Amino acid sequence: MTEPTSLRRPLPRPEARFQLVCLPHAGGSYSVYTAWAKRLPPEVELIVACYPGRVHRIGDPWPASIPALAADLAADLRTVLDRPWLALGHSMGAFVAYELVLAMGESGHPAERLFVSAREAPDCPPVRHLHLLDDDELCAALIKLGGTQPELLEMPQMRELILPVVRGDYRLLAEYTPRPQARLTCPVTAFAGLADDRLSLDGVARWREWTSGPFDSVEFSGDHFYLFEETDRVIGELADRLPART
Repeated sequence: MTEPTSLRRPLPRPEARFQLVCLPHAGGSYSVYTAWAKRLPPEVELIVACYPGRVHRIGDPWPASIPALAADLAADLRTVLDRPWLALGHSMGAFVAYELVLAMGESGHPAERLFVSAREAPDCPPVRHLHLLDDDELCAALIKLGGTQPELLEMPQMRELILPVVRGDYRLLAEYTPRPQARLTCPVTAFAGLADDRLSLDGVARWREWTSGPFDSVEFSGDHFYLFEETDRVIGELADRLPART
């Protein structure tokens, strides 16, 4: 069966015990996680989401909201899940992952654990203006945040590819409103970089209020994109929280 275009499995591991679904940040594509496929423990198979508007989905319609994006991903994920699964979402991807875990749980496919990275809890005040910045201001914001090579943003053709995607994702973030009574039941682990000046650790800790399951948090020394600078430690923390064999 042909796999859906919204999901990529860089290194199939049919014998793995778990499937890990990774959700990229605003403006990010599935390629940011592909190197993880060989670095994850053999008992974990990587599945990465590819959002509309980028790479091979550049012409696909933009989602109306983060819950709508998660619902579409959930419909596709149900066709490829065949083992216990976990989700990890970075930055905007944390909200997508949260909504994905909710949607999958409601359809009888509960996650083993949710990892949220570089994002405060859903009830923390969002940043509502970034998608309204002009091109130069948006480029400056991206350079300050990190994760985007400045030289790419100096190339007009790359701006034409990158900025509409980032702007669209930032609009989804600005308009995101979680369902007040929607709570998870699985364990939640929150990751945060200590040098990430867009976060407060109190806001990150508020994720404990969004699940009835266990909660813990891990701090890293890096900035907003610590995830790709301290990958081995991140994977180690993830591996330490895999459910034990029964």
